[in-house]
Amino acid sequence: MTDETAERDVMDYDVVVVGAGPAGLSAAIRLKQLAAAANRELSVCLVEKGSEVGAHILSGAIFDTRALDELIPDWKDKGAPVKTAVVRDDVYLFRSAESAIKLPNFIVPKTMHNHGNYIISLGRLVRWLGEQAEALGVEIYPGFAAQEFIVDGNGTGVVRGIVTGDMGVAKDGTHKDSYAPGMELRGKYTLFAEGCRGHLGKQLLKRYALDEDCDVQHYGIGLKELWEVPEGQSIPGLVVHGAGWPLNDANPGGSFCYHAGDNQIAVGLIVDLSYSNPYLSPFDEFQRFKHHPVIAQYLKGGKRIAYGARALCKGGFNSLPKMSFPGGLLIGCDAGTLNFSKIKGNHPAMKSGILAAETVAEALFAGDEGGCDLTVYAKKFKASWLYDELYRSRNFGAAMHKYGSIFGNALNYMDQNWFNGRAPWTLHDRTPDYKKLKLAAESEQISYPKPDGKLSFDKLSSVFLSSTNHEEDQPVHLHLADPNIPIQKNLPMYDEPAQRYCPAGVYEVVGEGDARRFQINAQNCVHCKTCDIKDPAQNITWVPPEGSGGPNYAAM
Repeated sequence: MTDETAERDVMDYDVVVVGAGPAGLSAAIRLKQLAAAANRELSVCLVEKGSEVGAHILSGAIFDTRALDELIPDWKDKGAPVKTAVVRDDVYLFRSAESAIKLPNFIVPKTMHNHGNYIISLGRLVRWLGEQAEALGVEIYPGFAAQEFIVDGNGTGVVRGIVTGDMGVAKDGTHKDSYAPGMELRGKYTLFAEGCRGHLGKQLLKRYALDEDCDVQHYGIGLKELWEVPEGQSIPGLVVHGAGWPLNDANPGGSFCYHAGDNQIAVGLIVDLSYSNPYLSPFDEFQRFKHHPVIAQYLKGGKRIAYGARALCKGGFNSLPKMSFPGGLLIGCDAGTLNFSKIKGNHPAMKSGILAAETVAEALFAGDEGGCDLTVYAKKFKASWLYDELYRSRNFGAAMHKYGSIFGNALNYMDQNWFNGRAPWTLHDRTPDYKKLKLAAESEQISYPKPDGKLSFDKLSSVFLSSTNHEEDQPVHLHLADPNIPIQKNLPMYDEPAQRYCPAGVYEVVGEGDARRFQINAQNCVHCKTCDIKDPAQNITWVPPEGSGGPNYAAM
């Protein structure tokens, strides 16, 4: 949080970038590359709320190098951590806790074929990109959360940069001895690359009505674990995707199991946040999923070494907002550029950052003093391969929502394999995910098995593996618009689903009868943003805690 009366240091740059993910780092790198090529000076500052670049990065991840090839053509010679090529795709329809059907490749939508792609740790890749950016002269400030954006006070609505959060504020709002006001980082242009459901991106969408002409955004929550397994048990380069059990058409999602090198396997479950049963717990669905024989065969005897969770944007092309506004651009997953038909968001994010950098550099090199609405970005976007890729995948998510996993996949197979993504129809889903939740009285309660400590685990031990930490004496960063709603409304109507949709045990209903209260264990928060998305009353707003707080993912 920030104190409006505080005196702040002010630093001026040509471009301020918010977020050191693939979009923000690609934009920063490309800006410096263009400046060097034109023999011009561009000052670029990048702020990152994690304790270091990569600390808050979590992705599957199967990586398409298309954007990296453009950004850093000699990435192999420079030692990019992109090593394990995909050797095989296995796609399963999980029928029950014991059975599954392996689908022949010829009936799998071609967007899910991964020949030529790599299994990577995105955390390692963005750390490497951070090194490339710093070598080019980008100023990177990890541990500083962008808390607010600066808007001209003259009525023009121009964004002029950001304010980082104050440090050393106690829970009651008073200043501790360690208090330090945040800085104003001012830029001619500001690029927002916060990732899915960005705190500032959400405000920008509303302030500038950027999403008034598109479908609502849709989301999933991705839960991931990294395992170290016995020698010879993994098959480096094997990609396993699945649909069906433990989820279903009313509560949809999919799974992944990626075999990296060094006897490591990344396993995860993506639960669509359009799910309808308020008793569903994405975390517990993931834990029981790992007991399926198809997955257990790869994990048995292994050791779980990391855990994390993160929301992802899956609305795709139909949910893309206007990305420009006076003084800045939304890029990457802040704008929702993930291609859900490929289950890939990293190369689209990088390309959107590259396009943003080229747009801003051209404007500044032409004498622009900043503050314009760079609508030319939309033209560049539309002329790019990224637009074409997302357009061809526009029906994928909506087909699954409308027709379920079997008929939806059949429709997607026709769309992608027969029409090459140019089917003569466009499907829409305009209902927000939080509105899909049914009342508890209309829903079946779910009994989850107890974790066995070998394949399945509890939330608190999982959060421990995420290395999550927050300064305890600080204001709670999960804001309730009305503190009465959880107990008075959500509990009788939905059995307060926050107890279950949070993958880190942040929310609890404690006490009995009239003494029941809603408890927020903010220290556990892994910054997944699920609560901000799924709360049926839209009563919870996630804001950044004190800088460097949150998970510290080493290689996720």
